[in-house]
Amino acid sequence: MKLAIPVLDDNGGSSKISEHFGHAPYFAFVEVNGSDYKSNVEKNPMAESHGPGQIPNYVHEKNVNVMVVRGIGGRAIQFFQQLGIEVYRGAAGTVSEIVEEYIKGNIEDKDYEVEDKHHHEHEWFECLEGEEKVLEVKDGWWMHIFCW
Repeated sequence: MKLAIPVLDDNGGSSKISEHFGHAPYFAFVEVNGSDYKSNVEKNPMAESHGPGQIPNYVHEKNVNVMVVRGIGGRAIQFFQQLGIEVYRGAAGTVSEIVEEYIKGNIEDKDYEVEDKHHHEHEWFECLEGEEKVLEVKDGWWMHIFCW
């Protein structure tokens, strides 16, 4: 079984799930074999720009069976379903926490609305109240953001 989880950072099992899958800067791809698993975090090649169905096709090419997300649009869910990929919405936590709950059978598909999205020069990112973000803007330049 192979899972994909959209994440905010490249910190292995400690990577936090992204608020919305399509604009996540990274994806964690997790091979699950019984109670064992191995995860690999990769940069999302379409985080800044993508068309309908591109990310579901990208994930499908990675042989993913299950997409575990926080927030996702209905059209994207339809693309995943057409490709035979199960979608579980409303997840929270880190890659390790989510995978361990999946292995225990505790992951359920829940209605979830994305809490907050900000747009800055065509780049989307999620920001929860009280959270601090450091984002690479371009060519090694970084932006420090405090959310309230």
